[in-house]
Amino acid sequence: MTVKDLESLYSYGCWANKHLVHVISQLTPEQFTRDVAGSYGSIRNTMVHILSAEWGWLDRCGGRQRGPRLNPADYATAESLIETSKTVEVYEREFLSKLKDDDLARDVEYTIVPPDKRTMPLGELMHHSLNHGVHHRGQVALLLRVLGYAPGNFDILLYYAERRGVSA
Repeated sequence: MTVKDLESLYSYGCWANKHLVHVISQLTPEQFTRDVAGSYGSIRNTMVHILSAEWGWLDRCGGRQRGPRLNPADYATAESLIETSKTVEVYEREFLSKLKDDDLARDVEYTIVPPDKRTMPLGELMHHSLNHGVHHRGQVALLLRVLGYAPGNFDILLYYAERRGVSA
């Protein structure tokens, strides 16, 4: 894995988030916060989890500090979530732009459930963060469908095709 690989995957994640956010921005505030199903209940809660986790892993790896986990209650509207999404994207790109391939092998200590500390290479943690977002974006897509919205297809294949200006 190289920094260029991670940059490409992070660009895909931003692209996919923008596709979801486009549909999420059409929701009423009640639909945005409604407990529908899934691990986090609502579209808002799931999207806040995605952003909080991305920013949290970025922080652990040496990027901009997040502070405490993001709180869904602080995001009453899709617009507030969209602004945080843009901020996290800037922080990710800033961090990636300063990395060298050798940095990806650097061990990073982290804790998921205190007091258990673990260590993993920075590149693998960043890759995990990306994959984590893919998993939960799929959940958000399902929740949107339950509410009667069509989120469309935001598969990486379509992202690559769009970048090349061809049809998938």
